[in-house]
Amino acid sequence: MKGIIPWTDLDAEEQRAIAILGAGLSIELCDPVALPRLRRLGLIAGTRLTAAAHALRRRVVLEELSARD
Repeated sequence: MKGIIPWTDLDAEEQRAIAILGAGLSIELCDPVALPRLRRLGLIAGTRLTAAAHALRRRVVLEELSARD
């Protein structure tokens, strides 16, 4: 597994693709330009998020929730 990239280093379409796939929706809804970079970063394998992407997504959600407290 490659090192986890900071969420802020991903552009809006890459973040959106992770959100889409994390919600269990189709990869067809993702920007096709964002997908190759996410694959190179080790965040997508095939049509699914990798463990690294799930960890990144979970961390971002938890940070957002804790910022609201």
